[in-house]
Amino acid sequence: MPTLSDLVARHTTLDEADLDWLHSLVSDWQLLADLSFADLILWAPLLGESGWIAIAQMRPTTGPTVYHDDIVGSVAAKGERHLIDTAWNERRICREGDPDWSTGVPVREETIPVRRAVENGEGRFLAVIQRSTNLSSARTPSRLELTYLQSASDLAQMVAEGRFPFSGEEPILVRSPRVGDGLLRLDRAGRVTYASPNALSAYRRLGLHADLVGAELGRVTATLCYSDEPINEDLMIVASGRAAKETEVESGGTIVQLRAIPLIVGGGRIGALVLIRDVTELRRRERELMTKDATIREIHHRVKNNLQTVAALLRLQARRLQVPEGREALEEAVRRVGSIAIVHETLSHAPEEFVDFDEIADRVIAMAGEVSAAEVAVMPKRIGGFGVLPSLIATPVAMALTELLQNALQHGRPKRLEVLVEPTADRLHVTVWDDGRGLPAGFDLDSSTSLGLQIVRTLVEGELSGKLSIQPRLEGGTVVTLSIPLPAA
Repeated sequence: MPTLSDLVARHTTLDEADLDWLHSLVSDWQLLADLSFADLILWAPLLGESGWIAIAQMRPTTGPTVYHDDIVGSVAAKGERHLIDTAWNERRICREGDPDWSTGVPVREETIPVRRAVENGEGRFLAVIQRSTNLSSARTPSRLELTYLQSASDLAQMVAEGRFPFSGEEPILVRSPRVGDGLLRLDRAGRVTYASPNALSAYRRLGLHADLVGAELGRVTATLCYSDEPINEDLMIVASGRAAKETEVESGGTIVQLRAIPLIVGGGRIGALVLIRDVTELRRRERELMTKDATIREIHHRVKNNLQTVAALLRLQARRLQVPEGREALEEAVRRVGSIAIVHETLSHAPEEFVDFDEIADRVIAMAGEVSAAEVAVMPKRIGGFGVLPSLIATPVAMALTELLQNALQHGRPKRLEVLVEPTADRLHVTVWDDGRGLPAGFDLDSSTSLGLQIVRTLVEGELSGKLSIQPRLEGGTVVTLSIPLPAA
């Protein structure tokens, strides 16, 4: 399905500022759909104003939908939808007198012109919202439903006047309160004129024993949550409905999120809506995850320290050995332990069990080059990026890369040594090539007695379920290819 940006760019004359306004509107118009108990379709004028194209759609979570199929991308000729044409031409909200039965159910249609606020001007009209209400389950509305509908009417008027979405407002978070979580309606003075059952329950959990209706929300909330400490300034702004902001309050172990939507109609603030959500359990889980994450990072840090201690002990033992073969074996062990320690050091700073492997690869490459600098005057070079890898893959890949680089530098004595990285969506392809002495005559990977190659083969084929290939290079030297499957994102 094409995106809003694609449809606007291909079929309309709207500019970048217009598109940004529509994105802001669509990011928050679930509020209008839920308060209206209605489907919303955003229609933009086609090039040359020959008709309309549907560029966005929203269904209500508070009532039955009218459109079970997606409308986005549909085109309507000029004159085909009378209410849309009227709202656009007359710059006003239009309401149909009688329900439309063409879809088999009674539907009330309304259209709302969308105006973008412009400094020092009356605004610019961009599109029209079609609001369609399924009346099949119509009944005498409750006070909650009447409050919803009145609030929806005020928001619709704000859209037509270019006052919603709020210009310059920070993007609304995905986890912001929704209409069904809890709703308070405030008057101009910040007093509660209506409290939904969910909103009242949230305040009961904060410790409120009286009724909310008629109370000044800011003062009540401050008394419940800030009796022994300075009052949060954001709280008073949000609880009075003076600005479009969000805040959280906590009392007695309960955490409640508040979001204010000022209602500004006809140039004056007539009140506000405050959406409320009890996020106690959500915040508790987040804190548990943060604690667990900190614990995991501390474990990686301690493992890294222990590995460095082991490497230091091996290095000390190697210096005491008089047998060259034994000293060389211990030095190889030091490098292997060091490559694992690098991964754990990186994980100790990472917020998740994923690491930027490019940093690890560069440190492994530098370590191999420094160790071999006295014997071979060449520094390995990396081409391409590994990207972010899970820790379960990062450790064996780092060890395999260490072994391949060390083997090439020690036995091939090359003048050039490169690591070519080519990741795809589901596999990681790594090629290590050099222009050194090449493979010995009759080389066979299956029968090779090299400890380093046996380690690489075990890591790649056994632990990572990948493929390992070692071939002579046509121009001289050796080419080693690794193909490692990546887990699905």
